[in-house]
Amino acid sequence: MSEESDWKLFRKKLPQWQEHHMQKLLDDYAAIISAPSLASDRFWALENRLRRDVRHTGVRAEMRRSRMHQNIARLLNEGSITVEDLEDFSDEIKESAAFNQKNFQ
Repeated sequence: MSEESDWKLFRKKLPQWQEHHMQKLLDDYAAIISAPSLASDRFWALENRLRRDVRHTGVRAEMRRSRMHQNIARLLNEGSITVEDLEDFSDEIKESAAFNQKNFQ
């Protein structure tokens, strides 16, 4: 598989991965909102989470070919995807992802 094939596959899969990641975030937010605590505490907890989570690659990714490896590493480290989600990618992408996951955890 070529770099071009990996790029096309990444562009195809990223929206699905992001949708799944955002659903997990929404589930987390629902738990924050329904926690048995003061409304103000829940509000500020939610606001803090949103401010942090909006920077996730699983929410917003810089779509440049030159950032594909970094984006994949960030998706792995955020828990947006797993190594198994990369099964259709080239060995180079899988090796890079495994290396990055091991060195950035």
